[in-house]
Amino acid sequence: MAGYDSGVHLINGKYLVVATDPCTGVPEEWFGWLLINYAASDLALSGAKPEFCTINLLGSLSTKPATFQKIMKQTCEAADELRIAIVRGHTGTYGSLSDLLGVATVYGSVQPEKLITSGNAKPGDLILCTKPLGLETITNFSITQKALAQKLFGATQQKKLSKQVHLQSCVKEAVQLAQISGVHAMHDATEGGLVAALTEIAEASGIGFRVDRQKIPINKEALALQSYFKLTDMQLLSMSSTGTILAAVDAQALEKIKETLSQNGLSACFIGKFTENKDRMLINNSKEVIFPQTANDPYAMIVSGK
Repeated sequence: MAGYDSGVHLINGKYLVVATDPCTGVPEEWFGWLLINYAASDLALSGAKPEFCTINLLGSLSTKPATFQKIMKQTCEAADELRIAIVRGHTGTYGSLSDLLGVATVYGSVQPEKLITSGNAKPGDLILCTKPLGLETITNFSITQKALAQKLFGATQQKKLSKQVHLQSCVKEAVQLAQISGVHAMHDATEGGLVAALTEIAEASGIGFRVDRQKIPINKEALALQSYFKLTDMQLLSMSSTGTILAAVDAQALEKIKETLSQNGLSACFIGKFTENKDRMLINNSKEVIFPQTANDPYAMIVSGK
């Protein structure tokens, strides 16, 4: 179902939460770390703490054992960092594959009253954004297209951005936000960025929203990519932003949310409000336009440099 990135199972009065995600087409030096954190982030957004996982790591027939060993070392270190136990795994090479493909399935538990889903946003809730839009895209672009990134951003900024892959995880802040009364729904702004995340929360909750374009945090480097690749504003808002949380929160929880995010080195940006009216609107310089119904994510084009 759209908007729900984890499965929830009632076992002996407690919820077992399960999330699974693929990992492919990412910088190899971060492959194992991202493999763990993609799925763990989805699970944490439900309010559960990641506890166990299984791993599939697959490659083409030409993949060398050393490559598998390097990535599995990354994977184990990432799991240890989050205190996740890897309980089973599989590696193999296949003629149908031309690139590395990893799949992680992460398990965690949560008390029923603490479960958070994308379908629990309330009319009147504020829309929280935890990180600048497009952070994942500009970071991975800085790694995969180093020369072009230096040209567009400058050598110093390219180097800085290439070291910010850790911001593509939202596990720690999601687990903490989930403990705050008044945090009703959370969603990662991955594939499809802000457009997909907000649309899926609204669809799942049966409500609408109003977003103020001027309040959306956007890196200047994302704007530079918009200019270079001639992206529309809607493509900019659809830019994949893995690690950025979009959340529906009660206004009374605002100060606690700010404090929690500040402790994680993050800022709380409130960019709009969910509404009982099911219309989805974008306000830009006092003018209202209909929010896009579908995302047009330029991530793959940007990271490939084409």
